[in-house]
Order: sequence, then C-alpha cells, then structure tokens
Amino acid sequence: MYNVTPVAKGEAVHFKMPDPAFYEALGYEGMKDLMYRFYDEIYDSSIANFFPQDEEEFEKVKEKNARFFIQLCGGPKVHTESIGQDLTEYMIRLHDEFSIYEKSRYEWLGCMETALRETDIPQELKDSFWEYVEAFSKLTVNSFTDGSHYYAAYTQAIQDK
Repeated sequence: MYNVTPVAKGEAVHFKMPDPAFYEALGYEGMKDLMYRFYDEIYDSSIANFFPQDEEEFEKVKEKNARFFIQLCGGPKVHTESIGQDLTEYMIRLHDEFSIYEKSRYEWLGCMETALRETDIPQELKDSFWEYVEAFSKLTVNSFTDGSHYYAAYTQAIQDK
C-alpha cells in the first residue's frame, strides 16, 4: 500500500507536480486508460454517490477528469473547463460543493492505488504521481468529524519545485 498521511485542518499542503516522465511513459491514451480504470473503481466504491449514477453522465465525468489529469501531468492543454484558471485552484474549488471527509479521501486514494498498481510503467513514475495525488487530495477535504467545515484557501497549496 502507498503511504497516506492525515489531513491537518488549515495547514499548508506542500506538493510537487508529477514527473513529466509519468505522462511520457503513458501517453495520451495510456493516461486516459488509467483515469477510466480509476473512475470505474470509484463507480463501485462507497463514494460513488458523489458522482452521477447515470452511466452516460458518468462517462462525461470520466472524460472531463481524464482531460484534467492529462493536462496536469504535462500532456496537451485539453481541459477546457479550466481555461483561464490555474488547474490547482480550479480543482480545489470544484470540491467545495461536496461534504468531503477524510474517510472519503481514503476511499478515493484507495481507488487510485488500485488503478496505479494495474498500470505497467516503472514504479518510480507511479510513486511521483502518487505523491502528488496523496498530498493534493488533502486540499479537497472540507468536513471534519468534529462537525466543523473548512474550505482550503488556494494559498495553502504550496507547489514545491
């Protein structure tokens, strides 16, 4: 299992973008395949309720989110929903409308881990991508077991070089 660290409400989150070699190893179609397999895992998970249950609508979500990750990982600029916005800020704000607890984050990461393990590229490239999603996913958690809510500020996302 990949390492998962807990969320600390209000703390800055340091992250590095995935190594561009991750996208280079997979290419456009390989990235799309990874993301589609990931979202197929999501569809059968305990967090499926965050996503459309209509298969046609869910396919649209898979396509849109695959384009996000393709662009994020160094592929072509194909995520049209975020035009004119920083991808990091776009993704943080996209999750504000949902009540996302740490437990949901763990489930999301578990689905990603399954998809990554089934991906045939060098482990160090998978590790680079995992380190990004593990850290960045902390910024989407906005609901806490003590009943409080906290929406991460874009300034809490600190991209390390």
